[in-house]
Amino acid sequence: MTDAPGTAGRAVIVLSSHVVRGTVGNRAAVFALETLGLPVWAMPTVILPWHPGHGRATRIVPPPGEFSALVDDLAAAPWLGEVGAVLSGYLGGPEQAEAVARLVGAVKARNEGALYLCDPVMGDAGGLYVPEATAAAMRDLLVPLADIATPNRFELEWLAGAALPDNSAAARAALRLGPPTMLVTSAHALMAGSIGNLLVTDREAVLAEHRAVPDAPHGTGDLISALFLARLMTGQSAAKALQTATEAVFEVLARAVKRGADELMLETDAQSLARPMAMVQMRRLVHPDAGPEGGRRA
Repeated sequence: MTDAPGTAGRAVIVLSSHVVRGTVGNRAAVFALETLGLPVWAMPTVILPWHPGHGRATRIVPPPGEFSALVDDLAAAPWLGEVGAVLSGYLGGPEQAEAVARLVGAVKARNEGALYLCDPVMGDAGGLYVPEATAAAMRDLLVPLADIATPNRFELEWLAGAALPDNSAAARAALRLGPPTMLVTSAHALMAGSIGNLLVTDREAVLAEHRAVPDAPHGTGDLISALFLARLMTGQSAAKALQTATEAVFEVLARAVKRGADELMLETDAQSLARPMAMVQMRRLVHPDAGPEGGRRA
């Protein structure tokens, strides 16, 4: 069987959590990718009725053997040539990392230009919220395979094993970890009352800042990972993808808070994902490997 017409290399396999109510994990990523015109193969790593931040609830994790078998089915699928990227997020257990790694290998063997984005969802400023074994599996098995990684600042510190007091330290840690492209969310902002997203590659360090939004709903990390990947796949440069993804997340976040919503309202704000109107401050930072010519504005 051949790939469907017009789909070769455009589909994204997304492996992350699935909530019944809300817009986090797969619910956020799949909506964003499809809104930007990319087909999605979605596979849940865990099923929850809602985000755990709303309160304790039932948690269903596929048995490791069944999860592995399903991943192997995908890896052997006759339509694998449709896939141009894999995005992994929250994992339900350390065994899932091995299966995801096999799937990434199969996709890249079929399409050498395929991208792998690893969003190492493991914790925030309050500490790890997954078992340490799961976090270690992401660090040891998945981050080294990634073309793109999108940790928040806490996750980058945990992966690097060191405190990162400023963006220069964060950029050096990102380069040491190895993924060619790193997008660090909740990076150090340069303006008071703001929040930043830091892009680090072997050639540039760029910060996108916007004002902090109080009482923000969950799901912004899942959303920006998907938007950044989609923009790269549709031809934007990394710096431009950072800008448009940050603008979109800021816009939908501000709109949700203004309405008093406890979740992002992506179905209402789909236009903001496709054509955001919000403005963010873009700054080129001095690259750890650069000379004094760094520091110019983007």
